[in-house]
Amino acid sequence: MNKKLVTALSGGAALLLALTGCSENNNKELDSWAKKFCDPAQAQFKAIQDANAAMQTAGGSNTDSKKVQQTDSAAFQKISSAYASLAKSLDQAGAPPSDGGEDAQKNAVNELNSLSKGYANLKKQIDSLSTQDKMKFAAGLDELSKGIKKLNAQSEQAFKNLESGDVGKAMARQKGCQSQSASGAPSAKPPTSAKPSKSPKSS
Repeated sequence: MNKKLVTALSGGAALLLALTGCSENNNKELDSWAKKFCDPAQAQFKAIQDANAAMQTAGGSNTDSKKVQQTDSAAFQKISSAYASLAKSLDQAGAPPSDGGEDAQKNAVNELNSLSKGYANLKKQIDSLSTQDKMKFAAGLDELSKGIKKLNAQSEQAFKNLESGDVGKAMARQKGCQSQSASGAPSAKPPTSAKPSKSPKSS
């Protein structure tokens, strides 16, 4: 198994988990704002989970590279669309009623849109990979993992700012933003069948 790709894809879960937290405080204004975002966002979180689950299934040892390519391509498209929808939901929710809320919200919207474009680009990249040679295909997946890590790094800080303090606590109280958990966080595995038997890039 190419753990670099697993780690990179799993990093996306941290961005969604950043929307959850624990608090017993209550703030009706913040709760109202969080509901505007979290209610429509729930379906998109599930879409991302489903896409990652599909990639996990495609990573079985009996799955050929072509099938993996098709599954991952469809998953990347689904994730791209989900992030675009999340950006739209957050944009429509407006800025959270908190200090620095407007900047945090705008930054997060920009980063969600960036993620959407990034995954759309990953779809193009995986579509262009040759599946005739498993070692070359595995090397291509390794390159994809670098792109995913870059996307995650670009978005991490914006989400940290958005979910800081009472805003994050308000999100945690909404069912739609509770769809991500440590046990259910999305993570995708690369195809076992595509792993070269001896690769210095696998760890």
